[in-house]
Amino acid sequence: MLEFKLIQIMKKLLAEFLGTFWLVLGGCGSAVLAAAFPEVGIGLVGVSLAFGLTVLTIVYSLGHISGAHLNPAVSIGLWVGGRFSAKELMPYILVQILGAIAAAGVLYVIATGNGSAIGNFAANGYGEHSPGKYNMISALVCEVVMTFMFLIIILGATDERAPKGFAGIAIGLGLTLVHLISIPVTNTSVNPARSISQALFVGGWAIEQLWMFIAAPIVGAILAGVVYKVLGKKD
Repeated sequence: MLEFKLIQIMKKLLAEFLGTFWLVLGGCGSAVLAAAFPEVGIGLVGVSLAFGLTVLTIVYSLGHISGAHLNPAVSIGLWVGGRFSAKELMPYILVQILGAIAAAGVLYVIATGNGSAIGNFAANGYGEHSPGKYNMISALVCEVVMTFMFLIIILGATDERAPKGFAGIAIGLGLTLVHLISIPVTNTSVNPARSISQALFVGGWAIEQLWMFIAAPIVGAILAGVVYKVLGKKD
């Protein structure tokens, strides 16, 4: 029985590792490799869609194994909302971060393969490192609110009373919309694992500003978990 439980836990953690790996490789990879590719670059809309597609594809391929959180903020928000076990929280967060770092490592190898520098490597930033030069307050508000709304979508779409089979679509499109709004402000985090992975390779300013992209998504997720507990309470 104990061995069976251990195998089930390991399957969940591997699924989270692979899912987060795909999110970072697909999302940040599209930003680094394809966003500004001469003449046929995918731009902001393409990058936004890429992030959404990574989540949509993993929800339907691995969601039945681990729940497809792919994001420490999502795991924390689900825990606060009463949807996720506290004993699984830290292992999930750890493998999400490791999956993101592994993806960033693969992306680094690919991106430097033609002699190019990695540039900002799709790292998140504010002030002079914001794509639109938005200040710290704008970035903080943006990340908290975007993560809050993303978690409300997740909590609502996965509610047992929601239409069955459509959660992945709602969540994937929700993340796409979040990116369409916030890429100009912060390069869009809403995911501490995605921010940590890119910052480790950029170093310097990205590490100095990383606190924002760990703290703000967690705050937004906690608020969403609290709000949906009230909003989704059965009469």
